[in-house]
Amino acid sequence: MPHDPTLERLLSFLQASPTPWHATANMARRLERAGYRRLEETDVWQISPGERVYVTRNDSSIIALQLPSEPLSALRMIGAHTDSPGLRLKPNASLHQQGWLQLGVEVYGGALLAPWFDRDLGLAGRVHVRREDGRLQGVLLNVERSVAIIPSLAIHLDREANNGRAVNPQTQMAPVVLQGGEEQDLASLLSRWLYEQHGLERAEVLDFELALYDTQPPARVGVNAELVASARLDNLLSCFIGLEALLDSDGQQGAVLVANDHEEVGSASACGAQGPFLADVLRRVCEQLGAPGEESFIRLIQSSRMISCDNAHALHPNFADKHDAAHGPAINGGPVIKVNANQRYATNSGTAAMFRDLCLEVGVPVQTFVTRADMGCGSTIGPITATELGVPTLDVGVAQWGMHSIRETAGSRDVAHLIRALKAFVNRPMLA
Repeated sequence: MPHDPTLERLLSFLQASPTPWHATANMARRLERAGYRRLEETDVWQISPGERVYVTRNDSSIIALQLPSEPLSALRMIGAHTDSPGLRLKPNASLHQQGWLQLGVEVYGGALLAPWFDRDLGLAGRVHVRREDGRLQGVLLNVERSVAIIPSLAIHLDREANNGRAVNPQTQMAPVVLQGGEEQDLASLLSRWLYEQHGLERAEVLDFELALYDTQPPARVGVNAELVASARLDNLLSCFIGLEALLDSDGQQGAVLVANDHEEVGSASACGAQGPFLADVLRRVCEQLGAPGEESFIRLIQSSRMISCDNAHALHPNFADKHDAAHGPAINGGPVIKVNANQRYATNSGTAAMFRDLCLEVGVPVQTFVTRADMGCGSTIGPITATELGVPTLDVGVAQWGMHSIRETAGSRDVAHLIRALKAFVNRPMLA
């Protein structure tokens, strides 16, 4: 298998980012290593032309800005999201049943549930504690070893298991974590893990946001390593690709990378694409580096372009009939322009033409996806950002299989394809 530094960075990022909070922290660390300065939303900002800065909200959404030395007249925006469908713990998660400590879960987003059974599961997320001195602190927790499993029921006890039986997440998906755990609960386990990872010996757990995840590491798959298989490719793959393109750009143009949380549950939150995060940041930047006032802001937005990056449904060899015959994107066939007449994607002919021109310029193949007319269509942050901000937008993504499964699959060559196209976008002097 040929060594590919970009893919190695991708696999490391996926492995280290089991939750949106971890993904945001990892992106922030990489930005800082590249010379980006962190801004706090509660501070008075002092921004200079030519600076590179970033800001987070809720520790799970991040915006990075590359500011030009020349007057700010247009922004090349790349959008993605940090969250993925899965299983989150309920607040009172401890369940003592049949001699086992289990954990109550709720489904986050449109998760494909069947693949969650019989997987080695870790636990990660954000925990808020009160320290001995009374200070409140939020810390990241990542229990990387396999501490839970959701066992299947044997087919001998459910002869209809292979005949489309529905899965009930309330009654059938509580993971088992500890045998004979009548005297222990989740709080005692969290205290142990917080001590192991943060040295918090007598901290009181006040609240948490925790998710289960598959501990199987990401991998390159296929005889010729044509594929990348991992959890959370939707949409950490786009976060990684957008970050790679931004950091490898020439640094001359105004550029923005925004990775929002909560896309998988509708984006309606303070840090989601339907919330004010991006507009808040851009208005403050415009006030500092552009002419003050609403007219100046509107002119900036209308001179800018947004590429919303979220993965596309690749043509599945076992289910080819699920695609429109003329719009079945191939794995490793290049980035996919996503089109929907009902505005489930934000692409229009003008923004699509710009992207096709970029791909032609740098020798990247490009494909198009339109869902079958007799099937529903998903959506992305693209239409939401376009609605909230007014910026001309298109939706693109890498083709993948198994979207919203606990383990998804994409093409290893498509990573470089989309990075090259987005780098050309960030470097383009004139947007049209």
